[in-house]
Amino acid sequence: MSWQAYVDNNLVGTKKVTQAAILGKAGGVWAKSSDITITPEEQKAITAAFTNKAAVQASGFRIANQKYFFLSSDTYGDDPDLIVVQGKKQADGAVLAQTKQAILVVTYIHPQTAQDAGLLVTNLGAYLASQRY
Repeated sequence: MSWQAYVDNNLVGTKKVTQAAILGKAGGVWAKSSDITITPEEQKAITAAFTNKAAVQASGFRIANQKYFFLSSDTYGDDPDLIVVQGKKQADGAVLAQTKQAILVVTYIHPQTAQDAGLLVTNLGAYLASQRY
């Protein structure tokens, strides 16, 4: 499956998230929904959210020029490479998941929920991690 198919079918296509992108952990956008723009500065800050927890807790993170306040950061199960970060902006929010090579980025707009978006991103991240991505 192509990276774009993951965005179109497994993320945005579920209707549980509004926008999605898959970034390379080493840089670059692998795939994205048509309505999201992530600047190089935002990509750097998103990547740093997984290594500098104190900074993201203090200042949040930005996706498509929208600021999200930090809610949580957790590893998933026994896989230390799968880290999930959640952010909030009023009733809306964002979820980030880092695997060995990729970073999943999604935003959701109420009535979409943090629980649905978080579960969706965590499950896809776990699958990609199991495939060594």
